[in-house]
Amino acid sequence: MKALVFADVTDPWSYIGATRFERAAAAFTILSGEPVEISFRARLGDPVVLSAGEQEQVASAARITGIDLNFAEVVAADTVDAWRLLTWADEAGPGVQRDLAHQLWRAHFLEGADVADPLVLSSRAALVGLDLETSEALLASDEYGPEVRTQDETARSLGVTQLPHVIVETTWTLAGIQSQNDYVQALRQIHGEWRKLDP
Repeated sequence: MKALVFADVTDPWSYIGATRFERAAAAFTILSGEPVEISFRARLGDPVVLSAGEQEQVASAARITGIDLNFAEVVAADTVDAWRLLTWADEAGPGVQRDLAHQLWRAHFLEGADVADPLVLSSRAALVGLDLETSEALLASDEYGPEVRTQDETARSLGVTQLPHVIVETTWTLAGIQSQNDYVQALRQIHGEWRKLDP
């Protein structure tokens, strides 16, 4: 099965929810033998500003998921360039885009790095095996800019507001953050319905 995950690099719920969904997909594959192919797509938003209460709520959900956050060091950033890099990474082979997304989430939410900075972006790309010079050249251009804008426009046309927003096989939608177990159960139900449509 194929799943598209609409998310953003500076949205903490995207980070937590995508991590839970990935783990759920792995567990589902072990249980069912059916692989889940995950790709990320951009849903660009304004920089997230959380109140102290909201930060604690997010931090609690992150801890449950095994994710460390450091809101004190977070740098507000535009994520278009990050998504241009992530869109390119999606073409580089299985798992590369996922690895880069997690590098960027950690850079933003834990290390206080500016994920709009080309140096930060290209160095993170190199850490997941992407060519450094190619990354730098891509970031110096507008390459993949139209694709990112199309992803965001598609998300908005679909009414995506709660992140992460998962669409499985272009038909089934899981909007907003859920528990890992709820994601597993949803995938099992979707798989059953999908098999009936495509035996």
